[in-house]
Amino acid sequence: MRVHHLLLLSLVAACGPGGQKAPKATTQTVVVAPVSATTIRISTSDVKANKLFGAKAKASRQSPAAIGTYAKGCLAGGAVLPESGPTWQAMRLSRNRNWGHPEMITFLKELSAKAAQQPGWAGLYIGDISQPRGGPMLSGHQSHQMGLDADIWLYKPTRLNLSRGERESLSSTNVRAKSQRTVNSNWSQQHANILKVAAQDPRVDRIFITAPAKIWLCENTRGNRKWLQKIRPLYGHNTHFHVRMKCPKGLKGCVTQKPTVAQISNGGDGCDKTLQWWVTDYLNPPKVKPSKKPKPKKKKRGARQYTMADLPRQCDGVLASN
Repeated sequence: MRVHHLLLLSLVAACGPGGQKAPKATTQTVVVAPVSATTIRISTSDVKANKLFGAKAKASRQSPAAIGTYAKGCLAGGAVLPESGPTWQAMRLSRNRNWGHPEMITFLKELSAKAAQQPGWAGLYIGDISQPRGGPMLSGHQSHQMGLDADIWLYKPTRLNLSRGERESLSSTNVRAKSQRTVNSNWSQQHANILKVAAQDPRVDRIFITAPAKIWLCENTRGNRKWLQKIRPLYGHNTHFHVRMKCPKGLKGCVTQKPTVAQISNGGDGCDKTLQWWVTDYLNPPKVKPSKKPKPKKKKRGARQYTMADLPRQCDGVLASN
């Protein structure tokens, strides 16, 4: 059934009204396949969506669109972040995850240029963004599915001529102390400055980083502190920070994370007592004797178990596009 669907989509894309063959495109023409809510389902079988999206080496030839949610979606018409630029290098090239929505790619280039203005910094090392067509991944992230998430290394680049081999073997910098309660000597004011620039960008919804970094920012930021509300503490982010962008304006079918950071923090800076939970109860949860036997929790399926039927219908068209 899946083969028939792919064949049908190919025939529709190749023909004009009435089934007549469409004229050849000129070199100036961009071939755009529509992303429609009525796209035929590619597969409702047990074939995992991450295998289908992970097999795509290039972006779809469609108008740029982030579809669905950060953890259940896909990317149409993705743009590639060049492997190297004047102020950045993409890392772990073997993963082919240096693709994103054009607004994300533009943001990363701009942020890297501002990072290069920091003393001793040549720019930024950029980690995973998304696969060429987004979607669930074979390994790693549950999110990063629609080209609006990016991991930025906390490693200070002093040169931007790393070989492909170096980009595979180099490890990023850990800024969290062994106690997990404070930052260590690897943390710097330059890290804080770069985070501030990123958080003040109106396109950014939130930034995830290790809790000790957020605590340091709360304790050492003077003047305007409103941008701090976008800095969100999260485990597993002690060697990189994760930028999550809002859905581009006017883009239907893209869902910005709810509630927004402003709603979480009530317009504040996110430095209230709940922040301390990450270095108290999270690390050493209090022992509580249950009054009765707790009900077993139902396990939620992770992104790597999704089939195409779990994703927005438009993702079928993204996968089937040339």
